[in-house]
Amino acid sequence: MPPAGVPTLRLERDLLAGGAPVVLACDEVGRGALAGPVTVGIVVIDATVKRMPAGLRDSKLLPEPKRELLAPRAASWVLGSSVGEASADEIDRLGIMACLGLAGARAFAALGVDRGLVAGAPLLLDGNYDWLSQSIEHRAQVITRIKADRDCASVSAASVIAKVHRDRGMRRAHDETPLYHWHENKGYSSAAHFAAIAEHGPSALHRHTWLHDRSPEPAPSLFDLEVG
Repeated sequence: MPPAGVPTLRLERDLLAGGAPVVLACDEVGRGALAGPVTVGIVVIDATVKRMPAGLRDSKLLPEPKRELLAPRAASWVLGSSVGEASADEIDRLGIMACLGLAGARAFAALGVDRGLVAGAPLLLDGNYDWLSQSIEHRAQVITRIKADRDCASVSAASVIAKVHRDRGMRRAHDETPLYHWHENKGYSSAAHFAAIAEHGPSALHRHTWLHDRSPEPAPSLFDLEVG
């Protein structure tokens, strides 16, 4: 048995052994942030995929420098990968659940693999609620699994790829508008973030409908353990 928190390919290999030509895996990041997009990563693996990259974990269990090193390794390890986003403005207009599906549909559409290969394939989705099937018109067989980002290596890879993509975008946003400390908080709530909003008002990158009745939370720790 692997140590706690170390993902495996056990479920993916069971699905491949059961006749699936490929397995897709999906995770989201940025769902609970006050600013920035919600981001969804999708990867595809097949039976040729070998041992996962050393150190691969759920993105929430990794410090930022290690995620940066692992993201390209994860992307080259899988058969294909993609990222989709829904903006803060879309979240304000459509709501977070609709935007999870929107970002997921954009990631699914961007997958650089044969469409016939993924049609009807099993897709591992972290969590216990399927927010993806309807948005991708049921073109994959979504299987929800609690803690899949921790336990399933393919979902861990999707998590790391999506997290690094989103964090890089938030750092670029900080370079353009350095008032809100986005290079540190990545858009999540913190005392410094709320203080900046109080002093300067919200920006175009903020989810304006999320700023009411919110209180500061502790700043992310060394291991950046924010929600999703």
